[in-house]
Amino acid sequence: METLLLVEDDLGLRKQLRWQLEGFSLQMAGCRSEAIACLRRFEPKVALLDLGLPPDAEGVSEGLKTLQELLALMPTTKVIVLTGNTDRENAVQAVAMGAYDFCQKPFEPQVLALILERALALHRLEAENSSLKTLQTSTPLQGILTHDPVMQQLCKTVERVASSEVTVLVHGESGTGKELFARATHHLSPRSEQRLVAINCAAIPENLLESELFGYEKGAFTGASKQTIGRIEYAQGGTLFLDEIGDLPLSLQAKLLRFLQERVIERLGGRAEIPVNVRVVCATHQNLAELIRQGRFREDLYYRLSEIVIKVPPLRMRSGDIALLANVFLEKYAASQGRSLRGFKPEAMAALTHYAWPGNVRELENVIKRVSVMAEGPYVGTSDLGLDVVPAEDGALTPLPLNLRQVREEAERKAILDAIAQTDGNIVQAAGLLGVSRPTLYGLMRQHKLR
Repeated sequence: METLLLVEDDLGLRKQLRWQLEGFSLQMAGCRSEAIACLRRFEPKVALLDLGLPPDAEGVSEGLKTLQELLALMPTTKVIVLTGNTDRENAVQAVAMGAYDFCQKPFEPQVLALILERALALHRLEAENSSLKTLQTSTPLQGILTHDPVMQQLCKTVERVASSEVTVLVHGESGTGKELFARATHHLSPRSEQRLVAINCAAIPENLLESELFGYEKGAFTGASKQTIGRIEYAQGGTLFLDEIGDLPLSLQAKLLRFLQERVIERLGGRAEIPVNVRVVCATHQNLAELIRQGRFREDLYYRLSEIVIKVPPLRMRSGDIALLANVFLEKYAASQGRSLRGFKPEAMAALTHYAWPGNVRELENVIKRVSVMAEGPYVGTSDLGLDVVPAEDGALTPLPLNLRQVREEAERKAILDAIAQTDGNIVQAAGLLGVSRPTLYGLMRQHKLR
């Protein structure tokens, strides 16, 4: 029997609807707080909501606030708004805010039953579609290995935007793999057969960066013995990757902005405008909004560069990725050193997963590369790592979950991912770490739609 939430303060209407909706497990609420409590506890697929709720029983403000909160907590719930015959305008407003449909009082039982049936059918269809998408084999971008749902979503975002011409800004801490996302944007685009030209704005002195970007004519300055094209012009037809764009000198930002607006450049010492057709992808570890406030970065340039922003999370915030990457790096570097390292001792893996990794994936790779040379036994121990283990701190506030069931499911899913990553995909060993049988672990993986 499907659970249905009825949010209505009129006792007479409640009795009438209880009789009409006897085929449902009906949960009733008379105000916003009761409605939210019922939503958290019963997770109904469909809710009937009267807009006239106390303390604004004669208006709609409280009903619309309730609608917003219901959809914020459970976007998949189909909310059907109950309205009077003369209240069509507010019903339309509620639908615009995300309500599934509306039904006018007095109700015709057949009409209400039809609306409910359609709402439930749509909910089932959306759930099946979501399940199928989850079960599809997810192919991360080339070079990116991850179990983390946020990283998987970023990979899908890159796949969607790669075919367009929008400018992409990749933001993240040093060592998180920003360049991998930039290169994937190029390789998945129609420009993939052309050049990807990269330049690190922080690695080239300011007095040389302009000539590197825009090129120069013969005689433009002392030592300019021949005409030389810049990186922008060299990327003609392809993609220009500006790494560490936050370190671009202010004196060059205006010239780069003009190029982005007009798509023409002028070489140093030249006067001719040269049209250039390139896709621009940027990356930075700096807080550009703070640089704008300090007057060190142009706001108009920021808006040109950030048509699409890819925010790469630090390694410490990626579920299961530390263990996954550690095993992959160990296999790679042990093979290159001709060593037969079999894996990590449990205490060593615990040390890896509890370390904060301020240098992110780059630091982890360097640590494992050193371990592949220095480890004494077949299994890597804590002493081989040389880490000062401190708990990871992300400092971010996480939204309150819908209910305790959701907390349990998320914790269980994370534990399964961590165990599978720590055992390098060995299901028997992962089951042993979790204290369950192999069939039980397979059942849990199916339940959480994990492959």
